[in-house]
Parts: sequence; structure tokens; C-alpha cells
Amino acid sequence: MSRSSSLLFGAALACASLSSVAHAAEDVASLKSELETLKADYDSRVAALEDRLSQLEAAAAAQASAPAPEATAAPPSPGASGATAFNPAISVILAGTYTDLSQDPESYRIAGFLPSGDEVGPGDRSFNLGESELTLSANVDPYFMANLTFSITGENEVDVEEAYFRTTALRDGFSLKGGRFFSGFGYLNEVHAHAWDFVDQPLVYQAFFGGQRRQDGLQLKWLAPTDLFLEFGAEAGNGDAYPGTRRDANGFNGITLFGHVGGDIGDSLSWRGGVSWVDLRAEDRVYDDEDALGNAVTNAFDGSSKTWIVDALLKWNMPGDPRRRYVKLQGEYMHRTEDGSLTFDTTGASLADGYGSTQSGWYVQGVYQFTPRWRAGLRYDSLDSGDPDIALVDSGVLTSADFPLLRSADPRRTTVMVDWNLSEFSRLRAQFAWDDARDASTDEQLFLQYIYSLGAHGAHKF
Repeated sequence: MSRSSSLLFGAALACASLSSVAHAAEDVASLKSELETLKADYDSRVAALEDRLSQLEAAAAAQASAPAPEATAAPPSPGASGATAFNPAISVILAGTYTDLSQDPESYRIAGFLPSGDEVGPGDRSFNLGESELTLSANVDPYFMANLTFSITGENEVDVEEAYFRTTALRDGFSLKGGRFFSGFGYLNEVHAHAWDFVDQPLVYQAFFGGQRRQDGLQLKWLAPTDLFLEFGAEAGNGDAYPGTRRDANGFNGITLFGHVGGDIGDSLSWRGGVSWVDLRAEDRVYDDEDALGNAVTNAFDGSSKTWIVDALLKWNMPGDPRRRYVKLQGEYMHRTEDGSLTFDTTGASLADGYGSTQSGWYVQGVYQFTPRWRAGLRYDSLDSGDPDIALVDSGVLTSADFPLLRSADPRRTTVMVDWNLSEFSRLRAQFAWDDARDASTDEQLFLQYIYSLGAHGAHKF
């Protein structure tokens, strides 16, 4: 390359370098200008926000110092859901059975126990419309809820099964219920018939209380604020339910006390146990019997009836089991003492003297859900009527043959069942029992039952 060419190339390179430096200086100046603009905008925005915050704080302080406006009721929300969306909530239970019995149901009675006057028994043969239920319930206001349940029998009779109010705002775990309600003793008594695991109640309930015992009166409950489930309750009412009677006096007749405790053992086992005491008085509690010659007589008991109840429940389920299998074991034991006087033939001889009895009974049952829709169950019932102390017999005035219904007996029953739950609103059940509750031969009982639930329905008892 010639000397002149080299000089020209160097001059061109120097010009290019000076041009690049000039452009870089211009870019730096532009960036500085944009940065200054952003800083100014940021400062102005912060100042505006601080000014707005000061205005809001001043407005809040002024509102707090002003007198509160008169409260007005808020209009109901059109999108409300749950139990208050339909006021009152209405539910209907439809139930019925087909019954096949080997013994005459008209002669059914539990041997060795004074009749309650409303024997439950297996019911009539063939197709029967069972006890249907119509329930209306709602929150009355922030302090009370109310419930009304009618039972409708297949004989076209309507009965007020439950009609009560319950507090919702008492403090420290207390709640008060008043009106007519199923007594809270034991475990099964509070459970409505459509939620039973078998078609009928255990024999001990039928013999000791004439079936499901309801109370007209008041109930006070306290739920302890502990991790362990602790519940205590007391009831008092008019006593107008077997084995008590309504007395011709003001105030209460009978006291019921109960306590329950429960909890979990690991992730798959839960339990509950309880002790209850029912103390009632009976005045002129009549029942029909026969004397030694076979003549119909009407006898009557006056005195006290005290019953102890012990109940226990155990539930097991496998966590994460896609088949939702579970096992439920349940049992109750009852011990009753009655003391007073027994009148023989109230409309005739009218002989009265002392009477006392000690009786007991229990049942145990298990239910196994082996698929999401199918369950099977087994129950065993046992009663011991004891030997009653009848002063009219001990003194020789009458003989034990004059009180045939009070002869010592030990009724038994074994029951198996299987049910198919197509959904949580429908259940079909087949049940078979070998019933030795009466003096006659074993009554072989077959029940086919349907239960359908319509409308709003709350969760069942644990």
C-alpha cells in the first residue's frame, strides 16, 4: 500500500471514531433527561397519594366522632343459600313396609313387663304405610330457632311428634330447648325413625318406655369447650309418657339427667359413651290383665320409676378408602326399679298393696358398609323381667295366677338386615328377625322397607 493510501485510511478511521463518540454522548444525555422526567413524575404521584391519604384519614376521624345512625334491617339477599334460603325449611319423609309374620300380631306383648298401653310390636301383616314425617324448621331471629315435626300414620292419624324452640345465642356452651322433644337420654332415643339402622327399635326401648320417649318440658345442655367431646344435660317436664303419668299437680313430674363423652383414636376410630338417669312418678297407671279364673280385670300402679341407662358407640373407617367402608358398633344397657303400690281390679275388688320390681335389658348391634351403597347389620336384644314383689301375693290374699302378665320372663330377639342406599335420599331395606319376646312360639318376622327423603334435611346424629 502507498503512503498516500495509508494516510487516507487513517483519516477515515478517525472520523468514524469521532462520530461514534458523538452519538454515545447524545444517548447519555437523552437517558439523563428521561430519568429526570421519571423522577419528577414519581415525586408528583407520591405527593398526590399522600394528600389523598390525609383527606381520607380526616374524613374517617370526622365520621367516628359523629353520632351513629339508627340501625335498619338489611333486606334479604336474593342469593342466600342454606337453611335460611327457604323460610321455613320443609322436609318430608315417606316410609312403608311389607310385613310377613309367623305369629298373630294382635296378641303381641313383651312377656314379664307391665304393658305401656301403646305396645309397638311388629305392626300389621302385608303392605303397610309406615310413619311418615313432615318437618318445618327455621331460625326465628338471632336468638332462637324452632322446629315442628308431624308424624302421619298409616291409619290416617296426625300426631305432633316434636314442637320445640332452641336458643342459638347463649354463651359458654349452654343451650336451652323447650316444648315437645325426644328426650336426650341414652343414644338412640333422639334419633328419628327414618335414621335407624333397623326397621324397629330395640326391645328394651319398647319394654321400658313403650317406644321412643318424648318429653313436654325444658332441656338445658352444656357443651364443654374442650378437645374431648363433653356434653351434660338436664330435663324436666310433665311426665306424661310411659312409665310416668301426668299428675294432678302444678310443676314438673320427673327429672332426666345425662352426660356424654367422646373423641377420636387416630384417624380411623371414633367413640362415644354416656350415662343417663330418668326419675318419674306414676299415678293410676292402668293396664289390662286377667285373674286366675280368666276374667278380665284392670289393675293400676302408683309409685316411682327410676331407670339408669349406659350407652356406647364405636365407629371405624379406613382413611382414603375409595369404597368408603365403615363399621359401627352400638349398644345400650338399662336398669329400672319401680316401687309403690299395685291395685288389683280397680273397677271391682279394688285391692291395693305394695309392689316393687327390678328389671334390666340391653341390646348390641353392628352395621358394616361394605360398598358405598350397601350395608349389612346384626342386632341382639335381651331382657330380664326379674321376680316382682307383689304384697297381695306374699300375704296370701291373691295368687301369682291373678297376675299372669307379671310372671318372670327373659325375652330375646335376633335380627339381621341388609339395605341398599341408592343415594342419600333413598333407602331400601330387607330385615329378618327371630323374635322370642312373648310366651308363645318364636315369631319369624320378615320386613321389606322403603324410605324416601324429600326437601331440606339436616345431618343425622353422630
